[in-house]
Amino acid sequence: MAEVTNNPNVAETVEDLNEILRVRREKLRELQENGQDPFEIVRFDTDNTAMGIKSDFENMEGKPCIIAGRLMTKRVMGKASFCDLMDKTGRIQIYVRRDEIGEEPYAAFKKFDIGDIVGAEGEVFQTKTGEISVKVSKITLLSKSLRPLPEKFHGLTDTDTRYRQRYIDLIVNSEVRDTFVKRSKIIASIRNYLNGQDFLEVETPMLVANAGGAAARPFITHSNALGEDFKLRISLELYLKRLIVGGLDRVYEIGRVFRNEGVDTRHNPEFTLMELYQAYTDYHGMMDLTENLYRHVAQEVLGTTKIVYNGIEMDLGKPFERITMLDAVKKYSGVDFNEIKTLEDARKVAKEHHVEYEERHGKGDILNLFFEEFVEEHLIQPTFVMDHPVEISPLTKKKPGNPDYVERFEFFMNGWEMANAYSELNDPIDQRERFKAQEALLAQGDEEANTTDEDFMTALEIGMPPTGGIGFGIDRMCMLLTDSSAIRDVLLFPTMKTLG
Repeated sequence: MAEVTNNPNVAETVEDLNEILRVRREKLRELQENGQDPFEIVRFDTDNTAMGIKSDFENMEGKPCIIAGRLMTKRVMGKASFCDLMDKTGRIQIYVRRDEIGEEPYAAFKKFDIGDIVGAEGEVFQTKTGEISVKVSKITLLSKSLRPLPEKFHGLTDTDTRYRQRYIDLIVNSEVRDTFVKRSKIIASIRNYLNGQDFLEVETPMLVANAGGAAARPFITHSNALGEDFKLRISLELYLKRLIVGGLDRVYEIGRVFRNEGVDTRHNPEFTLMELYQAYTDYHGMMDLTENLYRHVAQEVLGTTKIVYNGIEMDLGKPFERITMLDAVKKYSGVDFNEIKTLEDARKVAKEHHVEYEERHGKGDILNLFFEEFVEEHLIQPTFVMDHPVEISPLTKKKPGNPDYVERFEFFMNGWEMANAYSELNDPIDQRERFKAQEALLAQGDEEANTTDEDFMTALEIGMPPTGGIGFGIDRMCMLLTDSSAIRDVLLFPTMKTLG
């Protein structure tokens, strides 16, 4: 493996590894020649797990059990051996005696290697030192490991290798396994909550002609069958809104989206997004849903509404703060954009505060730049930032009586944007004008601007009821709830640059 040959601190050489590989393949050849090829075994039925035995020891003591897993340690002491067997639930010690399983099976067992997958039948007992174990009466080699686990080379610690070879990472780093078990529980908890609120889970296309619904650069691919280019979706929004038009009043989707952007600790080009839409409510309804959903998931998965990330405690049990973007910018930068009436005034105050902007930016864009520069890092506790400028919200209803701003909020924790929600724009005439403004920005070089989706416009003209909608970043939610420092730590197979 790459980490062996490139690490100058590793004592073992390439020749050592090659010798291990040779010996293991020789053991497999001998098994096959003797009619004992482990790869011919197609099934092994178990009736318990490591954690199941340990958690129910009072009832299991002295009882038979059948378990299977990977050998992680092996200590041969003459006529008896102790091993650690790891299954999906954790590790348990197995005790293998020659007099119990027979002389020939014991001789074969002694040739087993760390990493081999075995099945063990036996009886649950407790050793003199108090360790819950299985006294083995029969052991079967189910799969031969032809390559050593990284412990042989001082563990798997290089993060790049861990991400590329997640299968090894899951074997040797139990905390990584725990993170992904928890991620699965988080997503299941979200589904359970929404299904209980009468939402319908749906699936919409990943290959789209028009990648709208967000400000992001799409990936482009080509369909040979249809002879035309498609884009990978950057959002779930426009198709889900079509379903609201169709009369499915509460819908959600949890799925992968793709944005052709940079990679850092919080961004991966391929990530998991959840969007939901609910007819006959607004962004206040989405705030209530978000608060209740986050509280529910934390309590169900972690057993508490208080979470700790990087040593900082965040309390989901308290009411979430609600503040307008104007008030937040005034609070943290001292600039009151209510007093800024013109674009020239906005540019002037931006220069005074060293906030960089582009010529195409309007007053609302500059307000948002101030928010990003001065406010986001302070939003540690759960906070809804409301009422964004219309320039940066092309799919959102304007605030009645204040058309420069829209009914939108972003949900923040730990200084991160965790969700984005609107009172959805359902006026097709207004929506077309917003799309035109987006296309003008695209013509000026904004590669993240939207283009007009004519089929979506047709749907709006059929008629969409007042609707609230929201998008949740599932990966960031998992980062917070598992105390993971990077998005790659909560993606089983993050996007990596190809080697070679």
